[in-house]
Amino acid sequence: MTKWVSLLRPGDWVKNIFVLLPMVFWLSSQGRDIPSDVVVQKWGALLVALLAFCLTASGIYAINDALDAAEDRKHPIKRMRPVASGAIRVPAALGAGALLVLVGALLAWRVNANTGVILLSYVGLQLLYNLYFKVTPFVDVAIVASGFCLRAAAGATSIQVQISIWLVLCVFFLTLFLGFTKRLCDKASAENAVKHGEIMHWKSRAGYDTRDELNWLLALSACLVLVTYLMYTLSEHANGLYGSRAFGLALLTPFVAISIHRFYRRANLGLSDKPLQTLTEDRVLLGVIVLYFLGAYLSLYYPPMERLLSAMLFR
Repeated sequence: MTKWVSLLRPGDWVKNIFVLLPMVFWLSSQGRDIPSDVVVQKWGALLVALLAFCLTASGIYAINDALDAAEDRKHPIKRMRPVASGAIRVPAALGAGALLVLVGALLAWRVNANTGVILLSYVGLQLLYNLYFKVTPFVDVAIVASGFCLRAAAGATSIQVQISIWLVLCVFFLTLFLGFTKRLCDKASAENAVKHGEIMHWKSRAGYDTRDELNWLLALSACLVLVTYLMYTLSEHANGLYGSRAFGLALLTPFVAISIHRFYRRANLGLSDKPLQTLTEDRVLLGVIVLYFLGAYLSLYYPPMERLLSAMLFR
């Protein structure tokens, strides 16, 4: 049982939190007079979409591990994956992956046709990535980041609201940065294994052979994350939706910057890039993220905070 849990990586389902983002911003822009039955209906559709992406993502993980088993055996960490280690055979992993993708697609289509189309687009994008583009530097990570944008778009279509272009850009640049941290983590962990006397034949399939290139890409994507986030919080779009509450989000920018540094620091040391493990091991990062979400909640949903921000800050 443990080997199947490891293959399907339920701990990585946290990545699908992007499906929920449109609901968070929709609720904060609607005020307090939303009929409860409307909220319940939208949450029901959204949670089904979230489950669909979780199952589909697990299916993609299984298929990806099956296709990459030979290469993964050369890496000090990836060689412990169930397929690479021989605990699960390639045909079994492919079969389980295909079944989960099918179930996920049916669930998404049950929400509505648009959500189903987006999930199938996500599957197609992942297949293109695994079969062709994972060996092309930058393009490989850009495709992964686009998959997260599709998650956010699916959340919007499941509750039948429009999605902000600002949200799409913030999600893209954030996940672009996280994708490059994963590439740096892979390289750093392989280098650490060599330092400890292990013979490693692993090389980045996309050709990220130097830290200089990865550090440049990480610096670029990190700057884009911060600039896009700050531009959004200070934009007329955010002001129209949230009024002075948007200033509260802008004031949280230091927490975003600290989080970015903590992820980079872990990757540079070759530590685990798994989301849940990262949060349990890095208490500073966990604390910063908790403080950010607390600040965002107070800014968007706590009326006295809006009055305070309006009184203190110029528009």
